[in-house]
Amino acid sequence: MPNLLDKINKPNDIKNINPQDYKKLAEEIRTFLISNVSKTGGHLASNLGVVELTMALHLFLDFPKDKLIWDVGHQSYTHKILTGRKDRFPTLRQMGGLSGFPKRKESECDAFDTGHSSTAISAALGMVKARDLKGENNRIVAVIGDGALTGGLAFEALNNAGRLKSNLIIVLNDNTMSISKNVGGMANYLAKLRTNTKYTDFKENMENILTQMVPGGKDIVYRLKRSKDAIKYFMLPNMLFEDMGLTYIGPIDGHNINSILTALQNASRVNKAVVVHVITKKGKGYVPAEKHPSRFHGIDPFYIDNGKTINETKTETYTRVFSSALINIAKNNDKVVAITAAMPYGTGLSAFKKVFPDRFFDVGIAEEHAVTFAAGLATEGFRPVVAIYSSFLQRAYDQIIHDVCINKLPVVFAIDRAGICGKDGETHQGIFDLSFLSHIPNLVVMAPKNKWELEDMLKFALVHDGPVAIRYPKGEAYQGLAEYREPVILGKSEIINKAAKNSGNMAILAVGNMVKTAVSVSEKLKEHNIDSTLVNVRFVSPVDYDMLEELSKDHNIFITMEDNVRTGGFGQQVSDYICRYNKQNIRQINISIPDMFIEHGDVTELYKKYGLDADSIADKIMKELGTIK
Repeated sequence: MPNLLDKINKPNDIKNINPQDYKKLAEEIRTFLISNVSKTGGHLASNLGVVELTMALHLFLDFPKDKLIWDVGHQSYTHKILTGRKDRFPTLRQMGGLSGFPKRKESECDAFDTGHSSTAISAALGMVKARDLKGENNRIVAVIGDGALTGGLAFEALNNAGRLKSNLIIVLNDNTMSISKNVGGMANYLAKLRTNTKYTDFKENMENILTQMVPGGKDIVYRLKRSKDAIKYFMLPNMLFEDMGLTYIGPIDGHNINSILTALQNASRVNKAVVVHVITKKGKGYVPAEKHPSRFHGIDPFYIDNGKTINETKTETYTRVFSSALINIAKNNDKVVAITAAMPYGTGLSAFKKVFPDRFFDVGIAEEHAVTFAAGLATEGFRPVVAIYSSFLQRAYDQIIHDVCINKLPVVFAIDRAGICGKDGETHQGIFDLSFLSHIPNLVVMAPKNKWELEDMLKFALVHDGPVAIRYPKGEAYQGLAEYREPVILGKSEIINKAAKNSGNMAILAVGNMVKTAVSVSEKLKEHNIDSTLVNVRFVSPVDYDMLEELSKDHNIFITMEDNVRTGGFGQQVSDYICRYNKQNIRQINISIPDMFIEHGDVTELYKKYGLDADSIADKIMKELGTIK
């Protein structure tokens, strides 16, 4: 029998597949996903879990007229296959290649760019209102996971959706997980819905009895359906969705295409928001992903036969350094507690949980709550450490200001994945944190040059009288400059190398991860007889103005280097110093990320593309100096 995937070349081609072949097509899609992701890496477990659900949605909807909004969006691979993009999968998450998330610029079948959780219902509501205002009749479906449903934005949207007098279908993809196992009240509530079959069984049995045995039974069934709320409240008294004004359908087997199609068709006839609750298995169809869904959430290239990562290394990452350092500190300080927003493994806190289970808190996908929760702990004498990825911390900006910094509470923000972090692209690059943190009063903002400085900064942060943010990159921890380990003193930089007297007038001021690059830059400049002073900035807030003043006495060129956007970054603070104190003799070269969203790709390639690798920086400096034309 020919490969069914060969028949899927453009949107809506799935409608030409014989229903008897749906199961085979699902198998082919899973084989295709495993084969391709094993080569490129990517989000595998979540995509394997929604194959049948995606197929049913594509059979139900008409693309691109109808709109499908994927919450988070990392589970949209099958959607991409069914909309004519399967030939591009060898380029998945590669620079210039296929994105691992929905992208409107990539296909008109991608209705909304997503990457962070809990956004889909709000976006879909906006589209519904736009549809109604334009007098159109297309279908709009939002797919949101049970993990993402814990996010505050999702609750806000559900609250608003309860007043809707127009059709919106909200598919709740329930696999009991986000990246890790779900926690909290919503997770417990959904677990009860999954396992409570009393209402469903009662309804089906009653309908069969009335239809087959009672005269006029069909009319009675119709009237009972009209008053189904009474039955639901009797059998399931805590019907959250119904209480909020939404119609609830489910739970449904998320791997039964016909059952999902029937539910979607029924949902489309209701002039209000409808929640279609489907149960799926993360990693379905590939045993290693089924057994280890967290590890296969986002996986590097792997061997298909055993699921082991191809280039698995034992290198010490900044995440592991942070994790070990925090555990060591906590052994001697029982006031230290750790908080994550549904990412215990990604942030390294799963190790802390094993040692101190009572002092570890996973609040689910709820970054805003995580920060204010930490503030509450801090008011009572504890030393909370909130570990969150840079791009996700953006969501808690108000809480950082209002609940932590105004109160000057000793909360430590461990900001992982700072700078360009690679293949997840625009929504995940951590390139804005210095800009949105360094101007906040009372907040100390730091960046370590290497693994040992991260340890020292964490120790400093946990005794400092006020909030501290420490940002560090994804990947291997730099182990150079081990001999430079001056004590961490508030607001004080570290001189790595001082240019020989009367031989150099250039100072390189590097922030965090860029210190390693700055070492290479200074060596390349030496090859051209250009000597330079190298400064490890350490503190982006407060700025070490004493150091700047001292340097300005015998340096007239400042090179600032940071892996943050230009606007609001450290370089602009140095520019402000030069302007404010009328340092007209000082020329500055600002090495930073352009004020733009950075696409997906290999980290090394992206740093080179945007001129942040050592060769590009050295060339730029020499061109600026007129050394080369």
